[in-house]
Amino acid sequence: MALFNALGSGRGGSGMSPIAMGLLGLLAYRTLKGKGRLADMLGTAATPGSAGSPLSGGALGNGLKDLLDRFRQGGHEDKAQSWVSTGPNKSIAPQELEQALGEERIQWLIEQTGMPREQLLAGLSGELPDAVDKLTPNGRIPTDEELSHNA
Repeated sequence: MALFNALGSGRGGSGMSPIAMGLLGLLAYRTLKGKGRLADMLGTAATPGSAGSPLSGGALGNGLKDLLDRFRQGGHEDKAQSWVSTGPNKSIAPQELEQALGEERIQWLIEQTGMPREQLLAGLSGELPDAVDKLTPNGRIPTDEELSHNA
């Protein structure tokens, strides 16, 4: 699945890293919240993208739009836009990420990934710019159809 590969989840069939799961959780937060453990839903021991995966193109597209909106509203529009555009990606500090995401999402991700807060935020701040960049290869948010085709 191109999406999982884009997020660096390939680990020789042993599942994805907690940070990759966190990235997917961020993108599909509204779809996945309240539906059980993220690892179980994504089938980390199974082949990514197998039947029954809740991560449709629409869920990812909406999640990506929602995530970028949070950064824009939180005063980090220049950084978020750099991740989508075709130029270099601007970095985001863990505390800026924490501010943009909000406590509810962070707590949910901590519960889902089992990672300590500081480790989760540091990992996401390092990986999120590249993940968004790879999900927006044409300098724009892909359509639901494009995401479904590439997922």
